[in-house]
Amino acid sequence: MDYINLSKMIKARTAKYGRREALKYRDYDSSQWIPISWNDFDETVDICANALVEYSIKEQENIGVFSQNKPECLFVDFGAYSNRAVTIPLYATSSAPQVEYIIKDAKIRLIFVGEQYQYDTIMQALPNCPTIEKIIIFDPKVIRKDNDTISVYMSEFLKQGKAQQHRELVEKRRNDSQQTDLVNILYTSGTTGEPKGVMLHQSNFTVAFKNHDERLTYMSDKDVSMNFLPMTHIFERAWVYLCLHKGVLVCINLKPADIQMTIKEIRPTLMCSVPRFWEKVYAGVQEKIAETKGIKKKLMLDAIRVGKIHNIDYLSKGLTPPLGIRLKYKFYDKFIYSLLKRVIGIENGNFFPTAGAAVPDKIFEFCRSVGIRLVVGYGLTESTATVSFTDFDKYTIGSVGKIMPNVHVRIGENDEIQLKGDTITKGYYNKPEVNKEAFTEDGWFRTGDAGRIEGDLIFLKERIKDLFKTSNGKYIAPQAIETTMVVDKFIDQICIVADQRKYVSALIVPDYKNLKAYAEEKGIKYNDMKDLVANKEIIDAVTEHIDILQQNFAHFEQIKKFTLLPEPFSMEKGELTNTLKIKRHVVYKNYAELIDKMYE
Repeated sequence: MDYINLSKMIKARTAKYGRREALKYRDYDSSQWIPISWNDFDETVDICANALVEYSIKEQENIGVFSQNKPECLFVDFGAYSNRAVTIPLYATSSAPQVEYIIKDAKIRLIFVGEQYQYDTIMQALPNCPTIEKIIIFDPKVIRKDNDTISVYMSEFLKQGKAQQHRELVEKRRNDSQQTDLVNILYTSGTTGEPKGVMLHQSNFTVAFKNHDERLTYMSDKDVSMNFLPMTHIFERAWVYLCLHKGVLVCINLKPADIQMTIKEIRPTLMCSVPRFWEKVYAGVQEKIAETKGIKKKLMLDAIRVGKIHNIDYLSKGLTPPLGIRLKYKFYDKFIYSLLKRVIGIENGNFFPTAGAAVPDKIFEFCRSVGIRLVVGYGLTESTATVSFTDFDKYTIGSVGKIMPNVHVRIGENDEIQLKGDTITKGYYNKPEVNKEAFTEDGWFRTGDAGRIEGDLIFLKERIKDLFKTSNGKYIAPQAIETTMVVDKFIDQICIVADQRKYVSALIVPDYKNLKAYAEEKGIKYNDMKDLVANKEIIDAVTEHIDILQQNFAHFEQIKKFTLLPEPFSMEKGELTNTLKIKRHVVYKNYAELIDKMYE
């Protein structure tokens, strides 16, 4: 593969693929998927690049993109790179204070917004954002405010670039682009404290492409990728760029809630996701098995058992399964595994990268047992995503895979995983003091994650900063407990409490659908959800499930008390980040009274 700068990548791929489809997006008015060819992609990027010059965008200037996933996000990104400018994506669900902080920190003058929510939010933040000069709106259905004098729709913006009056300047900038150019500032969602802008340079992406080309030999331009996670997140952003680098067709899912519908419409070969997607698949299968009777149930259970023997006990260790197991596996693959994949919409699946949170071993084992090639990985925004991932054939359950080529990993003090290499960020934007703490004296990046290395495999332990110490002096790793619990059909979200407390307790958001079904089955009467979660029979049932799941934990690590919540944690109440991670300090504050009751 050729490793050219992002400023030139779309042109290079267009020269190779021309009229072939580069992107697809779902038009909700017609319920059709609209294709965008490489030729059209390249032409729109050029128009966008010219329009940016018309708006006086300078080299290495910061541009904001505040939108859900849309083709326009990529047009703006690559139009900006053509001008050697920097794009800063903001999560589509960000609040006005979050948007205001990023705009001020990065001194953003020009910002693109997606739909009505993003437009309304930027208008709310605008009085406190004096640097903003222009707002460009992607969605023509957005209703502008009467006092708005600085916004234009994307169609008007592109109209100003169609004259190509700045073609020579754009071409010069494109050719002048360097590996040292800053291309993105990605603000971390901030589970503790204010967000930090991770600086990613052109060299970070170039080396990331090389590393993945070396490891991902199963990926080709015949693949079709579903773009599901927000492109604001490094995992999806780096993945989409890698797909474009490889010539993979990228299908953009505009509404995350619609993924179960859109995945069946596209039936992709590739898709990045977070563990929660696969946890729901697993829960659905377990529910189906529980409902099934007789020979059909026996077959389903035996199919999972045989799949584990075939794929986990033998193939993952490089061994050949016995003939009887191989024959049984072929039978189940034809009549059970293939049906499951078709129901999900992944029967064409090549492989499915999963990261962003710990993947429970039970979920990974189940997916690999039924022939879903789930790839578990580890990475950070600061490492341009991938540090390690599991191989396709030989792998070890419990690890987050083999270390990437050209990424150096060592274990430092407190078992901290530390990183070095050309995919590692040079630091945080406007944060000199934080940068001093983020790197060791000899230049290794501190991840804040504890782990160990066995050969070339990484095993994670916990977030060092998340370690809790009970009042009895025992250390608790909350994420390990939470990851174990969320595979249960009764548990949707969980937040462990233990720091400076006598024992471990938990706030649990139950799976309301399964809880209601259980209540109906047992004839439990209730008025509302608050009434149901306080019911003794319900609490006893959940207790039984928790006790089974935590058998392998030390006594001091086990949940002694828990409270079932009648409503989920939410971003509106500040309890979740934009990537749906729990902000513990906010949850503890919001539920202080309930927490104290568990320790009375």
